[in-house]
Amino acid sequence: MKAIIAANKVKESIEMRKAYCDALMELAAKDDRIVALDADLMNSMGMMPFLKAFPDRAIDVGIQEANMIGVAAGLSATGKVPFAHSFGPFASRRCYDQIFLSCGYAKLNVKIIGSDPGITAAFNGGTHMPFEDMGILRNVPGITIMEPTDSMMLKDIIRQVADIYGVFYIRLLRKNALGIYEEGSTFEIGKGIQLRDGKDVTIFAMGYMVGESLKAADMLEKEGISARVVDMFTLKPIDVEMIVKCARETGAVVTAENHSIINGLGSAVAEVLAENCPTPMERIGSRDRFGQVGPVDYLAKEYNMTPEDIAEKCRKVITRKQGGC
Repeated sequence: MKAIIAANKVKESIEMRKAYCDALMELAAKDDRIVALDADLMNSMGMMPFLKAFPDRAIDVGIQEANMIGVAAGLSATGKVPFAHSFGPFASRRCYDQIFLSCGYAKLNVKIIGSDPGITAAFNGGTHMPFEDMGILRNVPGITIMEPTDSMMLKDIIRQVADIYGVFYIRLLRKNALGIYEEGSTFEIGKGIQLRDGKDVTIFAMGYMVGESLKAADMLEKEGISARVVDMFTLKPIDVEMIVKCARETGAVVTAENHSIINGLGSAVAEVLAENCPTPMERIGSRDRFGQVGPVDYLAKEYNMTPEDIAEKCRKVITRKQGGC
C-alpha cells in the first residue's frame, strides 16, 4: 500500500462515475471476461462510453435489479467477471436475497456497485437515499464491502477487485469527491489509512465523511485538541488491528459515516472495541431515520453530519475519557 496524501484537498475535477467507467474500460480492453450491467442507469452512471466501446459486454437489464443480480450470477458461473450497478438502495435491499443466495451462497464472482450513498443522493430524495445498504449486506457471509474515498482510490480498487474472486459491494459517489489522495496511490483492501496523527481522540471515517472529519480535526486543533483521522474505506473485513491500536493510543474514538449508525461503521468499530479494547466512543451517522429531499449541505445539517457535529462528538468523548460520563 502506498497512499500518497494530497497536500491541498480540493474537490476533484473528475466525477467518480467517469473514473469508474474509465477504469472498467481499461480493464475490459485487456480482459474479455469483464461485463458491465446496469438497471436503466447507464446514462446516469456515465457508462455510455463503455456501451459504445464494448456493446456485446454492456447489458442494461431495465428497472429490474433482482433480475440484474441473477444475470450477473449466471455470467459469473460461465467464467465472466460481472460489475452490476444501480442506486444504492436498489443494489442492496431490493435484491438482497439474490445477492445472498445466487452470489454469496453459490460462491460466485460478482461485483456490485451501489451509487449515491446517504445524503449524496440529494434531490433524488428519500426513496433513493440509502442509509442502510452496507448494514444489510454486512450480513452476507464472505462479502467484501468498501466505500472508495475519491477517484484515485476508486481506480486502484476497481483494478484490484477485478482480479479477486468473490462477492464485493462498492458504495460509490457518482459526482465529484474531495480529493484526498494523489495519482499513483495504491491501497490494501481491509486496511485503514491514517491521514492525520493525533493523541487525544481518533476519528474513524468512511467516504464523504473522511473530508468532513479532516475539517473537524482542523477545527479542534485551534482549540488545542489533537485528533487522529483514519480512512476506514473497508467496512468488511474491518481493520481490527488499526482500531485497537488507535483506541489504545488515544483512549477515545468517534466514528463518522454517511450511513445509519445501525450495523454500519459505528457498529463494526464498537464490536471490535467491545471484544478487544473497551474504549469511550461516540458515533456520527443517521439515527434511525428515513432519507429526504434536499441539497447535500442542508442534509448534512439535518442528519448531524457536519464538521461541527464531528468536533462536538470528539469533545464529548474526550470528557468521557477523562471520567465525566
